[in-house]
Amino acid sequence: MKTAATDLPVLKPFRAAPIAPSGLAAPTLLSAGLVAGVAGVAIVLAASLAVAQATGPAARDGAVTILLRWAPLIFQGFLFNLLISVLSMALGTAVGVLFGIGQVSPSAIMRQPSWAATQFFRNAPWLVLLFYAMFLLPFEIRLGPVTIAFPAWVKAIIGLALPVAANVSEIVRGGIRSIPSGQWESAEALAFTRRQTMWMIILPQAVKRMLPPWMNLYAILTMATTLISVVGIQDGLTITRAALVAESRPELMLPMYLMLLLMFFAYCYPIARLTMALERRFNVKG
Repeated sequence: MKTAATDLPVLKPFRAAPIAPSGLAAPTLLSAGLVAGVAGVAIVLAASLAVAQATGPAARDGAVTILLRWAPLIFQGFLFNLLISVLSMALGTAVGVLFGIGQVSPSAIMRQPSWAATQFFRNAPWLVLLFYAMFLLPFEIRLGPVTIAFPAWVKAIIGLALPVAANVSEIVRGGIRSIPSGQWESAEALAFTRRQTMWMIILPQAVKRMLPPWMNLYAILTMATTLISVVGIQDGLTITRAALVAESRPELMLPMYLMLLLMFFAYCYPIARLTMALERRFNVKG
């Protein structure tokens, strides 16, 4: 008995949903919440500067002068935090995608190690993993006559990429599992291999569901990059502490740290707003 072509299950093609007027528009990113948040931090910063100016020694430089003097150097340290976050996210995403696909593999040889690695690194403290990466990885690698330096910032990237990879693995696993099983059955009916089904049908549909949590994870990672200051790497937080020690002005502690906080806030808050916009744009109704 022959089956008519119209009786075959129909695969759901991947099409980008139209952008809603309230989706990625500029008013969403520059909303009243962003303006109010920045204004609030700026008011607290100005008030702390006024207090530091009033309580500081009269014969020494003013609080604003000191803050402006150190601001470019602290900003350079902040940019280094961003570099660490981008590289850690790139490495963690590459490894996490492999682990996530491995978790949904029908082969136990791939599924069980992927699940074990994901659960271990996902439930381990980030700072502990960072310490292990700093002190267990070698300072240099010798390949015959060639010696390759392994600086501390590279080891910090690996240490932060480990928990990122585990969380990306769960994001990928959840995104793949969220696709209706009928898509797999339709692909099988049309003689697609599992690899073709994964890369041509399932993953393109799952990407839009994985993108918002992936961006949220990146924002968390960016704020967590200040952990590298604990292991002696000079980032924005380390330079801020060095500035306070160099100036010997305890009353400047609050303004200095608020300035660094404002830098992180100005970078991470738009990412959070964009994440919410993408959630609205890629709203998937079951």
